[in-house]
Amino acid sequence: MEIGIMILIAVVALAIGVGAGVVLRKNIGEKAIGSAEQEAKNIVLDAKHKAETIKKEYKLEAQEEALKLKNDIEKEIRERRNELSKSENRLIQKEETIDKKLEQIERKEQSITDKEEDLNRKRKEVEEITERQLAELERISGYTQDEAKQILLDSIENEIRVEASMMIKEVESKAKEEADKKAKEIIIDAIQRCAADHVTESTVSVVALPNEEMKGRIIGREGRNIRAIETATGVELIIDDTPEAVILSGFDPVRREVAKIALEKLIVDGRIHPARIEEIVNKSEREVRGVIKEAGEQATFDLGIHNLHPELVKLVGRLKYRTSYGQNALKHSQEVAYLAGLMAGELGLDVTLAKRAGLLHDIGKALDHEKEGTHIEIGIEVLKKYKESQKVIEAMRSHHGDYEHTSMEAIIIMAADALSAARPGARRETLETYIRRLEALENIANTMDGVEKSYAIQAGREIRIVAKPDKVKDDELPYLARQIAKKIEEELNYPGQIKVNILRETRAVDFAK
Repeated sequence: MEIGIMILIAVVALAIGVGAGVVLRKNIGEKAIGSAEQEAKNIVLDAKHKAETIKKEYKLEAQEEALKLKNDIEKEIRERRNELSKSENRLIQKEETIDKKLEQIERKEQSITDKEEDLNRKRKEVEEITERQLAELERISGYTQDEAKQILLDSIENEIRVEASMMIKEVESKAKEEADKKAKEIIIDAIQRCAADHVTESTVSVVALPNEEMKGRIIGREGRNIRAIETATGVELIIDDTPEAVILSGFDPVRREVAKIALEKLIVDGRIHPARIEEIVNKSEREVRGVIKEAGEQATFDLGIHNLHPELVKLVGRLKYRTSYGQNALKHSQEVAYLAGLMAGELGLDVTLAKRAGLLHDIGKALDHEKEGTHIEIGIEVLKKYKESQKVIEAMRSHHGDYEHTSMEAIIIMAADALSAARPGARRETLETYIRRLEALENIANTMDGVEKSYAIQAGREIRIVAKPDKVKDDELPYLARQIAKKIEEELNYPGQIKVNILRETRAVDFAK
């Protein structure tokens, strides 16, 4: 019974506790919710207030920025308007100035026009007066204007030529009379300055004679044989007291070799006369061309250079008869090729290319007396013409530093050229200068109208000229000689004096059929 009461009391107490908890929890939750809602409302109101404040601030800043931008734009507009106003004022001033100048020009043009009209009127009057005078003169003289002019010109030309020839002969006669005493001194001075021993040895050849009687046969009747030989070869024959010998003098080694071979053949043949001389000289020229070809082939064979164009082989052979500062051009080219090949072999470079470029490095000198330009430019042109490789051309063209080196072989060629030229006794600068002077002497004579060909002889102390008989008459020879002498005096520097000797020969040829 007591246990049941206790259980009942416990159940009632539990129910009372649960009810009180529910009521208490409800009151507490309602209070918390009400507080949170109020706090949220306060936050929202505060945010709205701040947003309104920020909005007003940004609006004020935007208004200030817009106002500032507006002021800047208005200022810039005012400045541009001022500049435009100034530019308009300047343009107006320029237009006014131009208008004034145009007015002045128009006035000047009008003045010039008036003067031209006046001049034309006076010119017409002068022409009419001149025509009347010419007509009167033609009526009186019986000749037309052109006929009278031609007669006058012919008369004046003949008088001038005759007087010029007489004056030249008179001056030459006086000069010869006064020069007899000084001739030996002038010749000695010329020899000492330009014809030193090594030059003489390089510009003369000696032909042995079987006996002294052969000298008379070489000279011929009244000297016709020796003149024919000198005219055909361009080399001077010196027949002096040297026993059983004739000296050939000429600066061109090819001409001198042709003359030597021809004279030797004439001596052996025994028939010495002008017609035979021309025939033998022509044969000798062909023989020398053969020697030139053989020299080129031998040089390429010795160096082991193959597949060289035949014309290049001939040009290499021609170097045999060319000198550079007294050094034989072919021997120099072979020496450069040998040196270049040795250096290329030591450096592990292309030996064949070095030898080929070394042999051809001075190929332009075979033609430098026939073409304009340096031997470098002529060499480039020749090698391109005969299809040499670009490497050979590049190595050749830079051996004097005229072009930039593009390969090691090019540097080797330059070094080999310097070695060959610098060794003791290799070159003589005076000989090259001497030959250039003689070539310049011949070139001056060849540029004159009426000259067929010319030869510098006697170590440059005489220029022998063959005149064209159809263009130059006998009485005009002194005048032509004086003109050439004056040109030589103006363009050349030389010791002593130079004799200008002009020959005029007329030939008639026919055939018996």
